[in-house]
Amino acid sequence: MRHIISLLMENESGALSRVSGLFSARGYNIESLTVAPTEDATLSRMTIVTSGTDEIIEQIIKQLNKLIDVVKVLDLNDGKFIERELMIVKVKANAQYRDEMKRMCDIFRGRIIDVSDSSFTIELTGSSSKLDAYIESIDKAAILETVRTGASGIGRGHRILKV
Repeated sequence: MRHIISLLMENESGALSRVSGLFSARGYNIESLTVAPTEDATLSRMTIVTSGTDEIIEQIIKQLNKLIDVVKVLDLNDGKFIERELMIVKVKANAQYRDEMKRMCDIFRGRIIDVSDSSFTIELTGSSSKLDAYIESIDKAAILETVRTGASGIGRGHRILKV
């Protein structure tokens, strides 16, 4: 099962390396990883998307809590949460594709952020499954380049990851 694990960690050099090293040393896969400083400059928030059984996820969380740089860990899948991912995709926009790419962009509530004679660059945000659906719904031959940030998530309501 896919899990989104969010953690607060000290904003110091080597902290990211220690977290990713924990995963590789135990043979766990990281599907996506995002890290950025929080409102407190001494802390960073890391969001890790991984897959595994409940037992594997429990083991990952226990191991993360043992790392000295990690302040707090939260498995967002344990409650309600909001997930968003950003994707920027460059697609062909010649006569054959132009109208279709505009239509699909509108359907998925994307924005065209750059236009050239032969291409559109489209920005889409949403859940990972929404972005996957967009890619599946357009002609593969029209895709020139794709960049995705990986998932970011936050608990809903009173679920807060804070020290």
